[in-house]
Amino acid sequence: MVMSESGDDSTEVGGTIQSVVFHNEENGYTIMQVEGGPSGNFTIRGKLPAATAGERIRAQGRWRDDRRFGRQFEAVRILAEPPDSPDGIRRFLSSGLIDGVGEAYAKRIVDAFGKDTFRVIEEESQRLEEVPGIGKSRRLRIKESWKKQKSVRDIMIFLHLHGLSTARALRLYKTYGDEAVNVLRADPYRLARDIPGVGFRTADEIARQMGQSPDSPHRLAAGLLHVLDEAERQGHCALPRETLLNGASELLAANVPELELSLNRLILDSRVIVESNEAESLVYPADLHAAEETISVIITRLLGAPPTLPPLDGEAAIGWFERHHSLKLSDEQSEAVLAAAARRFFVLTGGPGVGKTTILRALIEILAAKKVQPVLCAPTGRAAKRLSESTGRDAFTLHRALEYQPMAGFARSRHRPLAGDLFIVDEASMIDIRLMNAFLEALPGHASALLVGDADQLPSVGPGNLLHDLIASGIVPCARLTHIYRQSATSRIIEAAHAINEGRLPPLDNPPDADFFFLPRDGAEAIAETLGHLIRERIPAHFGFHPRDEIQVLTPMNRQSLGTRELNAMLQTALNSPGEGKLEIERFGTTFRTGDKVIQTRNNYEKEIFNGDIGHIAEITNEPVSISVVFEGHTRVVYEPGELDELALAYAVTIHKSQGSEFPAVVIPLSTQHYPLLQRNLLYTAVTRGKRLVVVVGEKRALERAVRNGEGSRRHSGLAGRLRALVVREQGGKEDGEEG
Repeated sequence: MVMSESGDDSTEVGGTIQSVVFHNEENGYTIMQVEGGPSGNFTIRGKLPAATAGERIRAQGRWRDDRRFGRQFEAVRILAEPPDSPDGIRRFLSSGLIDGVGEAYAKRIVDAFGKDTFRVIEEESQRLEEVPGIGKSRRLRIKESWKKQKSVRDIMIFLHLHGLSTARALRLYKTYGDEAVNVLRADPYRLARDIPGVGFRTADEIARQMGQSPDSPHRLAAGLLHVLDEAERQGHCALPRETLLNGASELLAANVPELELSLNRLILDSRVIVESNEAESLVYPADLHAAEETISVIITRLLGAPPTLPPLDGEAAIGWFERHHSLKLSDEQSEAVLAAAARRFFVLTGGPGVGKTTILRALIEILAAKKVQPVLCAPTGRAAKRLSESTGRDAFTLHRALEYQPMAGFARSRHRPLAGDLFIVDEASMIDIRLMNAFLEALPGHASALLVGDADQLPSVGPGNLLHDLIASGIVPCARLTHIYRQSATSRIIEAAHAINEGRLPPLDNPPDADFFFLPRDGAEAIAETLGHLIRERIPAHFGFHPRDEIQVLTPMNRQSLGTRELNAMLQTALNSPGEGKLEIERFGTTFRTGDKVIQTRNNYEKEIFNGDIGHIAEITNEPVSISVVFEGHTRVVYEPGELDELALAYAVTIHKSQGSEFPAVVIPLSTQHYPLLQRNLLYTAVTRGKRLVVVVGEKRALERAVRNGEGSRRHSGLAGRLRALVVREQGGKEDGEEG
């Protein structure tokens, strides 16, 4: 019923929600039909974190006349309450919120318990089995679903009060469970650390609303840790002390002396570790410092240990493999095979077409004939699949080999080591410090390890520059392959990749039978137009590639008109426009449509889907809302609405996201708008992702800039120096022992 009415925003109305016409989960904006006005139903527009038919609401605002929709109530504040009438309770239960309850069961439950229904579900759920058709299984589903929706709605209200998107409620519930609101009240800065898409400034504003003072030690410490977290996302294992303090000062608008005190407290609490050398003082998160130390100690121990693989008669072993496969290994390849077999820890590196796969096959087959058990791994599912196809043996992701469990971490460790004699890890440039630490700790005491990768590619998405640092240390034995073999030398892709890596322009003459092309275009608009035409028409018509499944756009960045966001919007319209039978769902600023190409943006160990995995949307459902995605080599993976921040459109992806993957055809836009990221290793990585066709579209001066800029971005890490120091220390210790 209408409670009062006046001409300003103090008018109050109330009633029961009949239906929700529109609800935006990002900002809570809602249009609903409400029963209870002086002439029956009326419309309320306003912000509400969640709205369900049957709920009672009270709203404060004013009446407005809309030319199109008539008289409506525009609310500045809305309060929703659980329904208290049998009819309202029935509508609420049958709204789809409660798993296992449709209209029929809602009617039966309300007929049995009336206004007492909610109390029975919450406190005496066993009584639900008195209702015809409800057994133990359905009763437990109803109880669990009721508990979840109640918690999620509490989170929604909490977020709504503090101006945060209610679409994050499911993510918060999955992360913190029933204690979500209590966790956030205790430490709102956890939002920025644990929930993707929530920035530090948002968490800081919530903390301020909850009474946190600007100079609070808790706030200053949170700011320092946030700057370190952001540095880790950029690939750093640590930050110079001055850089950290200045970054936190800018973020928090705080004085450096106050931050020094907070940093010292973090050091005393062992939450960060400081290491000084002649050049700088580095501040590490404690776990990354421990990981670097562990990696250094284990590798140093392996380098000093005697070989455990069977000794090889080099000439006989190589000859046996050559006869078996009717081929001839080069001296470079033969030496690499024998060197890897004789060392406990070894690195094999080189660009495309230099024979890394042939060396691996030779090493594996020769040692397998001597009863050595090889174990083949790679950082991603795609890389593991390629390794398996090239060697003819099973290969696993490192996470699967280490038996990662979402809540418990890696099941394999020094207490329960892996089984095997020789561990070969491909695409080693993608391995970050944490994953390498877990892998080395789980190695059996007698095992040998071989890392294979291209050290000139981009480093890992995670912290560290592992493969580069191992080689740069100068103490890890390494075979760097340089000779391009005849079967690869005819590929213009490989010719272009090696030219770029050596700081030379790739071939630009574009013969019609080539597999590498450069199409000069000036300006972002011309580049985008050509790119769209290539993908829709020219490449499919001339080469026969499927536009969605076989052509991949790789771009240096997310933002700007030639970034992933704009290109994905353009290509989604071009390749998967709305149509009959195509459902859509909008979440976190992205519209997902049935048939869309999508990419997983971070590791999800529970679903066994990893950062960089690409698939397509097979189905979108409305009741309940979900998206089913088919990834390569997987059955369908189902996402709830709150999990869709893990997905992004993938018609265009960043070059960083493409690491470890190969695609039949690759198209690369290059423009001076990409200037900060025009680096040699970035372009080299992009070109080497293409198996059968690579097309670079863009400005020649941008191409020249990328080829010339061989510096790349420096990552703060102490691994190379730590390895050198340990070896020197051990050698010094041995010399002292010998003298004694």
